[in-house]
Amino acid sequence: MKISATIITHNEERNLPRAIESLRCCDEIVIIDSGSTDRTVEVAERFGARVLEANWRGYAGQKNYASDMACHDWVLSIDADEALSEDLEGEIWQLKKNGATCDGYTMPRLAQYLGKWILHSGWHPDRKIRLFDRRKAKWVGDYVHESVVVDGTVGELAGNLLHYTCGSLSEHLKTMDRYTTLAAEEIVARKKPVTYGNLLLDPPWTFFRTYFLQRGFLDGIEGLAIAHMAALYTFLKYAKARFMS
Repeated sequence: MKISATIITHNEERNLPRAIESLRCCDEIVIIDSGSTDRTVEVAERFGARVLEANWRGYAGQKNYASDMACHDWVLSIDADEALSEDLEGEIWQLKKNGATCDGYTMPRLAQYLGKWILHSGWHPDRKIRLFDRRKAKWVGDYVHESVVVDGTVGELAGNLLHYTCGSLSEHLKTMDRYTTLAAEEIVARKKPVTYGNLLLDPPWTFFRTYFLQRGFLDGIEGLAIAHMAALYTFLKYAKARFMS
């Protein structure tokens, strides 16, 4: 069982070394870069990855293209700000040794936010399908929150995929601005009406759910920040959609 690791990049010179170094269990690493202006391509090549330049196709389209360009049918897709934990790497080595019994595998994702690992707030275990047979699976999602759909059986791995998210609130706000625009575009494309109820009631409900129902209060001040940011995200996507209509 041979595995191709795939990563899509745009200006990821800071994150890329950590991601690539965690992929020792893979037989090749394919980087699909969409016009980076920093040292992303140089860093990727220095760490032994095969780099291909490609115009942006959207998140799902770009990741499907990465799968198509891989040499092997089994694909491990991670983002540049992610890395395999030692436990997850060990599980994948065992899978390679014993052979796959499913067509895709989910893995829990553990996020680091403002320097702290977040165990609640709806952020963990946050299982994602990231290891799959490309003959039975593909990425879907035109705007945000792309995901893998498998036409077959799906198993579970126990080791965490480590996600190194925002290191500062300023970075979070910058990222949120981009993603809320995409989310708003999706709302408009689907012709979903945006009501005053969405603008007035959904943000505080999002805060309540994140901080209390999903026990964000156990994540300390970082959990409080996550709940506030989640509420702001909800408001911004609806407000932007309203103004786009």
